[in-house]
Amino acid sequence: AAIRAVTKLAPAGGPGDKVFPPTYMKEGRATTKYAFEDRMIDGKVVSTVLLDSVASQANRMEEALLEALRRGELAFPLVEVDFTTVPELADLDRISALQAPHRIADALVRDSLQGKLPFRQTEAGKAVTDARPNYATGMYQYCPHALIFGVWDSTGPKGGLGSKFARCLVSEIVGLDATVGVKTASRLDPAQIQKVSVFASKADTNDWTAVEAEAAKDGAKPKAFSKKGSEGKDKDKGTPATINHGNIPPSIDHEAGGVTISAATQTVVLSLGGLRRLRFLTRTDGKPLDAKLRHQAEDAARTALAALALAAVVHQRNNDFDLRSRSVLVATEPLVFEVLGRDGGAPERFTLDRASANALLADAAKAAEKLGLGWDPTPITLTPAPKLAGLIKASRAAAAAGLTEENT
Repeated sequence: AAIRAVTKLAPAGGPGDKVFPPTYMKEGRATTKYAFEDRMIDGKVVSTVLLDSVASQANRMEEALLEALRRGELAFPLVEVDFTTVPELADLDRISALQAPHRIADALVRDSLQGKLPFRQTEAGKAVTDARPNYATGMYQYCPHALIFGVWDSTGPKGGLGSKFARCLVSEIVGLDATVGVKTASRLDPAQIQKVSVFASKADTNDWTAVEAEAAKDGAKPKAFSKKGSEGKDKDKGTPATINHGNIPPSIDHEAGGVTISAATQTVVLSLGGLRRLRFLTRTDGKPLDAKLRHQAEDAARTALAALALAAVVHQRNNDFDLRSRSVLVATEPLVFEVLGRDGGAPERFTLDRASANALLADAAKAAEKLGLGWDPTPITLTPAPKLAGLIKASRAAAAAGLTEENT
């Protein structure tokens, strides 16, 4: 029915060390910015806190797959956008469907070209646009990881009726017996700048001065300086704080002050039932599957997907659990997988290291290829369309001018 792995983790700093969960907007009666939840564990109600969400874990596993692919350890299809073809955007390097938020359906892929063709008009683009769970060959052929981590092509030509595949692999990390803490903050300015008036310069109102004679006028008075785009929202307007000078008085943050936990748990579940819902009517060369071999070919493709999912888990484990600043966890036990039967009973247990996970995927992909569902591991490399490159350049120019969403 499923394969799972439940692994105990602990703060790298040892018992009692504080960890910092991801923060969310406070709603309702929430007293912190963390996702606290009571869960029933071993027959007891336990206060838990989310340390890494399902979506975040998927991103980490995709990152691990990409690293393994670029090291040559794994081979599977990949679509990527090469920004090095635009000198001003070369720092973006290549952004693949493993990195894009919406995978193969992301706008970065949609607004890129293969040669002179928009992606949607290419062979691969048409195949993934037409794919659906009962006709999954196109997605399997060009973006198999989307069949594992899920994808919804809601911005494609079919809108809300676009390709939609549910997640088959889910992972989450939660902290147990969570107790909220506090965080302190302060800053001592080594120059000891006091709270004096700061004005907009008459030579350039986007610049500042502390000399009143050099200030621009607001009527008869000197104009208080405020960061460009933040007028009306700058509580520190006209003070050194608005230009990041001066002391910051000590403060205590009760909303995002970290937590202490007794332990953490990573729970990974691969749904084999979810993989069985995927149907394959055609071979990857476009020909219909042999009716006599179809079920065998479908099982081979699902096995390749399961092997890719297990490789994602193993390679992510090898990247460790540095979740964010001040949230570093370490495993306290080996990674062990359990095969869960449909009718209960003791699960079958097995382990996988990186080498064996790589070999498992290679063998499963070869077996599927023999039955007409092969993968071409040569990346499909796109280039950003001029309009996409122009959009990114304009966005960067706005950011450099201080015209970001936060202050406009």
